[in-house]
Amino acid sequence: MKRNDFTEFFKAQMNEGDHIGRVTRLTHGLYTVVDDEQERNGEVSGRFHHTVEVDKDYPAVGDWVVFEPYDAGARAKIHRVLGRQTVLSRKKAGGSHQEQIIAANVGTVFIVTALTQEFNLRRIERYVQQIYESGASPVIVLTKRDLCDTVPDHIAKVESVAPGVPVYAVDSLTGTGMKELVTELRVGDTISLVGSSGVGKSTLINYLLGMEKQATQGVREEDQRGRHTTTHRELFELPNGTYIIDTPGMRELQLWGGDEEGVGQTFSDIDRLSASCKFRDCKHEREPGCAVQQAIDEGELDAARLKSYNKLKRELKRLELKDRYGTHRTNRMLHGPNAIK
Repeated sequence: MKRNDFTEFFKAQMNEGDHIGRVTRLTHGLYTVVDDEQERNGEVSGRFHHTVEVDKDYPAVGDWVVFEPYDAGARAKIHRVLGRQTVLSRKKAGGSHQEQIIAANVGTVFIVTALTQEFNLRRIERYVQQIYESGASPVIVLTKRDLCDTVPDHIAKVESVAPGVPVYAVDSLTGTGMKELVTELRVGDTISLVGSSGVGKSTLINYLLGMEKQATQGVREEDQRGRHTTTHRELFELPNGTYIIDTPGMRELQLWGGDEEGVGQTFSDIDRLSASCKFRDCKHEREPGCAVQQAIDEGELDAARLKSYNKLKRELKRLELKDRYGTHRTNRMLHGPNAIK
C-alpha cells in the first residue's frame, strides 16, 4: 500500500526507528496492518491492552499505528495509535454510554441509501449530522436507481434535508451514474461507506475496485430489509489511489456527541431562517415574528424538518449532560420536578 495518505499530521507524531502501518481490517480483536512492504496480521501488545482506559482508544480501521514486526516479520504487535485527524463514531449498541469508532482518519463519508422502501430522510439527516461532527465531508449516494421511477424527485427531497451536500443516484450493476460519482474519488483521500444492510455498499465497492471483492446478497422481498453481508470493517485501495472503508450495515445511528456548530451545518436552512427571527432566542414555536414558522406556513420549509431539528438538539443536550453528570443525575435534571426546559 502506497503512503500517499500519510500526511505531515501523522509524520509529526513519529519517533526515529518507528515501524508505521495502517490498520486495514478489524475482526474480533485481530488486526491487519499494512505498510510499504507487506500485510501482517497481529494484535495489540500486552502493555497496550493493560493501559488502555476506554474502547475507543483501541486501534480502528483507518488508524495509523506504531508496531513491532515479529515471528520472522510475518506478524505485527501494535504498541501505539497515532493521533486521529478525524473520527467517525456512534453510541455503542445497548444501554451503556460508550463510544464506538466506525472509522478513523476519513476525509469523506458516502452515505449510501437505496431508492426503495429503505429510503428515509430523517436517517439521512442523522448521518449528515454525525459526519460533520467527525470532521469529514458527507456525500449522499442513492443506489438501485433502476428500481425507482421518480429519481429526480427523490434527489430533490434529499437536497432539501442536506443543503450543500453532493447527491448522486447510481446503479452499481450497470454503471449508470457512476461517472459522476467517481469525481468524488481523490488520490490519498480515505472514504468510508455507511448505511443499512442491503443498500448496496458492497456492490458499490466491487464496482469501484473493478472486481468481485466483497460478498453481496439481495434483500428480503417481504420488507425490503437487507441481510448482513459485511460483518467487519475493512479498508481497500482503489486503482486510482483512493482508499475506501466498507462497514457493516447500521439501521440506526445513535448519536455520539455534537455541538451547535454541527447542528448548524446539518440544518443550515433553519439556521439561515433563524437569523431573520424577531427575537434572538426564538424557539420557533409560537413567538411573533418567527421566520422559521413563516417559512413553514408559506411552504418553503417542511414542518417535519423543524421537528427533526428540535429532536436532534434535545438528543445532543442529553448526551452533553450525561457526559458531565452521569445518567442518573441527567434523568433527574430532564424529568424531575425542576426539570430543564
